[in-house]
Order: sequence, then structure tokens, then C-alpha cells
Amino acid sequence: MPRPRSSRVSAYYQPSAAAGERRCEHPGCAASGEFRAPRSRDRLNDYFWFCLDHVRAYNAAWDYYKGMSPEEIEKARRADTVGWRPTWPMGPNSAIRRLDPEQLRAAFARFFEEHVGGGAESSPPRSPRPSTPEEEALAVMDLDAGATQEEVKARYKELVKQHHPDANGGDKVAEERLKSINQAYTFLKTQAQNAKFGASD
Repeated sequence: MPRPRSSRVSAYYQPSAAAGERRCEHPGCAASGEFRAPRSRDRLNDYFWFCLDHVRAYNAAWDYYKGMSPEEIEKARRADTVGWRPTWPMGPNSAIRRLDPEQLRAAFARFFEEHVGGGAESSPPRSPRPSTPEEEALAVMDLDAGATQEEVKARYKELVKQHHPDANGGDKVAEERLKSINQAYTFLKTQAQNAKFGASD
């Protein structure tokens, strides 16, 4: 009696590639090569094209560090940790501490010019830290000392429009800024009223 034919399909069976399709690059395989795999550690953007079974076999045998010494492996792993970007030692003997102060100032000026807008030369000089509640309130509203009630009121309206949550998509930072502006305006208005009543006595 003839032995029945097994219905099991070989694990490496793949339908042959259709005309015009890329063929699997595994020797002797006629299946479609739909899956890519890097050719080597030094050619990660150059690919073999395999069928599913052969790309699985290739990936299972892939060893990125094959042929490297332990020192080379450690160096590659350290470079992977920082995304292959250069790093500098920190501390009292670091290269950045040995830079000339003028070089540091020039580097910061370039950074602000490129990323913030306007170099250090074009930025206004820093105003001294407010020392009284009135100076602090004026600083919040970006007003100079001696601003009139009309100037305070006009600036308040301008800032409310600029920082209102509805105008900023509900942004929490704008909301907090608006709270500070409201407090500063209320304080300045109260101060002005007190001064007015004090003058009338």
C-alpha cells in the first residue's frame, strides 16, 4: 500500500517570484525578495533582499559585533549611548573650562543669534532686579517707573489680549502669565487710588 503524501509544507517554501518582481537573494531560492537586511556592519544602508523565511534566518544569525575586539565593542557601545555625538569631559580640567572667556562669550552670542533671535550685542541691557512691590508690578507689565494711570491701563488691555487663554488655545503658561498681569494691574490701580485719596486729605 503506497504511503500517503504528507500535507506539511517545508518551512523554507515560498511561492516563486512573479515576472518583474525582485527575487530572494538567498542562493537557490526563487521566492519573492520583499524583506531587506543590511549587507554588513559597514554597509547598514545597503541591503540584501530576502523572502520571509530567509530574512528570519539571516536576522537570527546576524551579529553586529562579529570580528570586533572587546575594546572596539566597548567603544561602539559607548558611542551608541550618546547617539554617536561627540561628548566632552566635565569638571575642573574639562576642555570647556580651559576656553578663553572671549571664546565663550562669542559662542553664547552665536547660539542666541541662531536659536533665540538677535545676538548678545543686539539684546537690551538687563534691568536691575525690582526691589519694591511697585517696581515688581511694573516689571511684570513691562513698564518703566513713573508710568501714568493711562499708560498702565493701556498696557493692561494689550497684555490681556496677548495672553488670554482663548487667544493661546488654552495654554497653561499664558494662563499663569495672565494671572500675574491681573495681580500686577490690581496692585498698581490700588496704589494709584490710595495716592489719589492721600493727596485729597
